[in-house]
Amino acid sequence: MEVKIGVQQSPRELVLESAQTPAEVEQAVTEALAKDGVLTLTDEKGRKVIIPITKVAYVEIAEASHRPFGFTTR
Repeated sequence: MEVKIGVQQSPRELVLESAQTPAEVEQAVTEALAKDGVLTLTDEKGRKVIIPITKVAYVEIAEASHRPFGFTTR
């Protein structure tokens, strides 16, 4: 699953591929907002991303898209 995080005063968004479910990511964001703490997510390789919730502008959660590659006609 792909997670995009907009960070205030940053021209680029953070993009990570996560093995967490959309519900788990949503719960982590909701808990961080409730506690006014940090948002911690783990990517597919086990690396952690930790962001102060006060700096998060938005979080976009999307299912992984399976893009065709090569010369397929489907």
